[in-house]
Amino acid sequence: MRKEVSRFVCSGGAWILCLISPTLALAEGTVDSGDTAWVLTASALVLMMTLPGLALFYGGLVRAKNVLNVLMQCFISAGVVGLLWILVGYSLAFSGGGPFLGDLAKVGLRSVTIESTVENFASPPRLIPEYVYVMFQAMFAVITPALILGAIAERMRFSAWTLFITLWFLFVYCPIAHMVWSAEGWIFKSGAIDFAGGLVVHMSSGFSALTAALLLGARRGYGKEPLPPHNLPLCLTGAGLLWTGWFGFNAGSALSASGLAALAFTNTNTATATAVVAWVLLEWLHRGKPTALGAATAAVAGLVAITPACGNVSPLGAIGVGIGVTLISYFALTWLKPTLGYDDSLDVFGVHALGGAWGALASGIFATTLGSGIESNWQQIAVQVKGIVFVAVFAPIVTLVLLWITRLLVGSLRVADEEEVEGLDFSQHGESAYTL
Repeated sequence: MRKEVSRFVCSGGAWILCLISPTLALAEGTVDSGDTAWVLTASALVLMMTLPGLALFYGGLVRAKNVLNVLMQCFISAGVVGLLWILVGYSLAFSGGGPFLGDLAKVGLRSVTIESTVENFASPPRLIPEYVYVMFQAMFAVITPALILGAIAERMRFSAWTLFITLWFLFVYCPIAHMVWSAEGWIFKSGAIDFAGGLVVHMSSGFSALTAALLLGARRGYGKEPLPPHNLPLCLTGAGLLWTGWFGFNAGSALSASGLAALAFTNTNTATATAVVAWVLLEWLHRGKPTALGAATAAVAGLVAITPACGNVSPLGAIGVGIGVTLISYFALTWLKPTLGYDDSLDVFGVHALGGAWGALASGIFATTLGSGIESNWQQIAVQVKGIVFVAVFAPIVTLVLLWITRLLVGSLRVADEEEVEGLDFSQHGESAYTL
């Protein structure tokens, strides 16, 4: 059965563009069961990154009185975005439309059937069911707003958070996903490389997170008293789950069980391992002792940075990506944040915004014909910079507007002082994580 899921056809010279980022294509023929099984598995791995990976990683980093609130913020993100994706998100991101946003042709998945298919990025391309692609992309949409909560942890009202992520998903995530990953999007058409989400996921959430942190202001006692993580083993467990799930995030973006997926898998682990080793050595030299928190942060930073580049660089290039993000994020966390005094509670800006930007730039610097067929050149680097600058400007501006709207509708973004002292577990949910 022949079904058009996009007006873009992966043929001839356009095949190179198909390898730049996940996108829909004109598809016909027989579904490949191996590819389908892999992408379904990858979808589950990506969900595991949010639940429980990110929830545990963030939960271990906050104080004991706020851990349930962080877990609940992750859970409600999965619920709200998971529902909105089916109702309207998939259509806004991936159904035709113009250069900035999709149309409403697939609201409620009304034109998606069990026969409709999507071409993947194997060579030659093979087919997977469109429902599989819908759910794979849904898991990307779920984790992206959840990343933001690391910057506003321990002080944002749960009602405000729920409304904000609803608006943010519709007015920030869906437009950026369309512009970068849809065949109709202007960033995609410009030739920018974002294999698995440096621009769409990490930069959009990271720059939005900084905006939210600045608007909410610092936590009580920030800079005056210690606000240590309450459970580092929980944090490292979450980081380990993120590392594991990220193979689905990156290698799954090939939409095939193929050499391209294997390259993305290899580069993901290589960049992450490099970042961990480099960070531990740097921290050892700088502070005299390597820390478990530093190693966990390094792993996430390495994963973030290789995300846009994993299908477009060689393993040696991945090592360069890992070293680069270590220097950038370590500088941001140890000098930039204390110097400027902003309270990005769990370092979303330093890791995701700057790490994602570096990864997007490195996609052009280290690009090789091994994956995408694009070799590093100044024109490609300029294209990458254009995409980076756009997301770095668009996401925080729209986020600021959405936060103002949220405050207008719910009355206050931030919990009262006494609620913050009491802890958000009890003040927002009437529960406690630990009974002493």
